[in-house]
Amino acid sequence: MRKILLSFLFVMFAAFAVNAQDAAQQPPVNPNAPEISFDKLVHDYGTITQGADGSCEFKFSNSGKEPLILSKPITSCGCTTSSWPQEPVLPGKSDVIKVTYNTNNIGPINKTITVNSNGKTSSVRLSIKGTVVAKPVTTTPEKQSEQGATPVSK
Repeated sequence: MRKILLSFLFVMFAAFAVNAQDAAQQPPVNPNAPEISFDKLVHDYGTITQGADGSCEFKFSNSGKEPLILSKPITSCGCTTSSWPQEPVLPGKSDVIKVTYNTNNIGPINKTITVNSNGKTSSVRLSIKGTVVAKPVTTTPEKQSEQGATPVSK
């Protein structure tokens, strides 16, 4: 029993020591760091037709005191692409991340785009949702011929 108690105390001590080291290694928060703020975190396409334009924009601003630098946004699948500002976004300035969903597949849309930056909040998750429905099939009626009509010759 004594060995079990000593083993338990040793494990607890080791856990507290490792936790204290992790806290000591974390850099202090920079009060002037850039901060990314989005107008919206979700874009709802609603119901769109197969093959329609699946583009949307997420507007953001840098509400910090230092330039904001974005890395390539990570999309949850290959059917979603994004473009982002390559240059730093200065404090007080705004820009957009453009997202395009390939609407060739029919069904629900529920995708995420992860934006990483040097901001106080280093990772922000955006999402797109909606439903892609099939194009309506249109048929042209066949021209009905007049039975019994005699061709006219000139």
